[in-house]
Amino acid sequence: MSPPHVEVALAILHREGRLLMQLRDDLPSIVYPGIWGLFGGHIEAGETPRQALLRELVEEIGYVPNQLTRFCQQEDVGVRRHYFYGELAVPMSELTLGEGQDMGLCSPAELKKGELYSPRLGEVRSLGRPHRQTLLNFVTSHHFQAHSFQDSIAQQGAGEAECK
Repeated sequence: MSPPHVEVALAILHREGRLLMQLRDDLPSIVYPGIWGLFGGHIEAGETPRQALLRELVEEIGYVPNQLTRFCQQEDVGVRRHYFYGELAVPMSELTLGEGQDMGLCSPAELKKGELYSPRLGEVRSLGRPHRQTLLNFVTSHHFQAHSFQDSIAQQGAGEAECK
């Protein structure tokens, strides 16, 4: 019998061809401490992935997009990730960081490189591997309509891949 999965719901929020990222806290007790990832979190008992994501977005940034669309589901050892995407229709200044060390918008070059600068910390930190790969998959998929973002990624050599 396999161990039960931890299930999480994550948001791919985009604005003007860039992707919203969360710099996770530097706590050794959490997964991917001090790494850039996506906003979202654990699905609590009785919640659907969408309900969990709505709750987490309110807690973490005080914002929920008008529409969240399911992108994919990914399974790794012990974890199932549910990814949704939507537009970040407000400026960053209207978000309130409720969890994590920083937040920022990730450009195509930063996504391809796998690093993002944190103004709050004054340093560059890496993007978490599973989230980075899913974001690369997302921007090269038909789901993401910001053509300048897709073209920029394609020119940098990112390949087409599936969220598994």
